[in-house]
Amino acid sequence: MEIPSSLVQKAVDEIAQLPGIGRRSALRIVLHLLHQPKDFSSRLSSAIATLRQQIRYCNTCHNISDAEQCNICANPMRERNIICIVEDIRDVMAIESTGQFKGLYHVLGGKIAPIEGIGPQQLTIDALIARVEQENIDEIIFALSSTMEGDTTNYYIFKKLSAFKLRFSAISRGIGIGDELEYADELTLGRSISQRIPFEISMKRSEWLTMVRGD
Repeated sequence: MEIPSSLVQKAVDEIAQLPGIGRRSALRIVLHLLHQPKDFSSRLSSAIATLRQQIRYCNTCHNISDAEQCNICANPMRERNIICIVEDIRDVMAIESTGQFKGLYHVLGGKIAPIEGIGPQQLTIDALIARVEQENIDEIIFALSSTMEGDTTNYYIFKKLSAFKLRFSAISRGIGIGDELEYADELTLGRSISQRIPFEISMKRSEWLTMVRGD
């Protein structure tokens, strides 16, 4: 696709690097921007620059935040004895949208995936252990995907925290222990949180599914 303007070409090249956007979509976005008032483009670029320069991550749960502590961790009305472990911030948003969970979160920043070079050291597992040591935590909820990487991460954390007097649970299998939380409808996701099951039972079910699938 030949573009007659090098300025448009450069903008298309940059926008096409965004996830889910091909070159044709990028071109449509660029042409759309050209038809908008100049101050719209200025506000957009300023918002993106400010985001990258000023966004922070919560010192406690590693969620995105405007300050040292996110709004959830800073809220005194949250149940501070329960931590829900999620993969990334999209899962926090999905669970929060249900209004069913009033505890705290811990964002791992990924899952253990040796093939991809991601080990426990690349995640915030040590910070989670420190929270359990320092805070009065009674329950850990696993809300990771039911993939091999998700199950491995769940089990690794379970073993690391097994010395503490904690209740371990997992969201119910209505959405497969966290599978695509951001795409689950709020009713199903809310029910899976409120009807969570003991982690040991979820592990047995996961092992059975693995045998059935032949993974």
